[in-house]
Amino acid sequence: MQVSSIFQFLVIFRTLIILIFLPVKCCIQTSNYLGGGSRGRSSNIRGSSRGRGGGRRGYTGRGACSPDKIDSLGRLMTWILRHTASKLNLEIRSDGYVKVQDLLKLDLYTLADIPLHSHTIADVREAVMADKKQRFSLMEENGELYIRANQGHSLKAVKTESLLIPIVSAEEVPVCVHGTYRENLQSILEHGLKRMKRLHIHFACGLPKDNNVISGMRQNVNTLIFLDVKKALEEGMKLYFSENKVVLTEGFNGVIPPKYFEKIESRPGRELLYVGKGEDLVTGMQDLTIEKGAKLQGTRKG
Repeated sequence: MQVSSIFQFLVIFRTLIILIFLPVKCCIQTSNYLGGGSRGRSSNIRGSSRGRGGGRRGYTGRGACSPDKIDSLGRLMTWILRHTASKLNLEIRSDGYVKVQDLLKLDLYTLADIPLHSHTIADVREAVMADKKQRFSLMEENGELYIRANQGHSLKAVKTESLLIPIVSAEEVPVCVHGTYRENLQSILEHGLKRMKRLHIHFACGLPKDNNVISGMRQNVNTLIFLDVKKALEEGMKLYFSENKVVLTEGFNGVIPPKYFEKIESRPGRELLYVGKGEDLVTGMQDLTIEKGAKLQGTRKG
């Protein structure tokens, strides 16, 4: 009888241990997928997914521990083709193209914990087709398949004139808008809009939910800066289209001065914060201040 009681106690104790620690184990696995984890090879995986929208977009309905194979492949290819091809000794052309076969030979793992070399050309094609923002282009040349990122590069080997399509008239871009965050606005008004570590400053041809707007702006921005395309072109600023219709520019030495801002609006409310009338924007917004909570206040001059 005493042995039976001990056995029952052990069974109950084991069950409690499983119930307590199993959820913790699953959360640790999920954290490793999302943030790179602490495994020896995880340093080869991109540590941040902000450039691809963040969150858990790469995860399917099968549970938090099941990254989608094709989406994870697309994320890794984005990271390689925009930022790290040269560091990985992957030969990249001035127009951004690399050989798909060379890409698939890299000793890297996707967020789905699948080695890159185990993917096929068919997987690459599927990832390109599945990308809603059309971040990639494929090209066949002399029997060889090439792939590139359409925009977003920080790689110096990629040259603007080889990668992009020049914009020659303001009529080509009726709307040209850059999405940002309210906490950045004071610095932008003082120092201009900067390309930071990338080759170009990005603009969309409309808002994310507008027809035919594929890419060029994150979904969660709360401030919209509209570019005066006509004035920019007339004064020598070079503007370009990417293959997926993102408007790109280096500005002047990597900066767009505030005088080229046509207007600034809040989002999603579309409250008009400034509208240009040929005046310098810094003068037109001199009464605007950023207070605690990043709330923009003030009135524009008549």
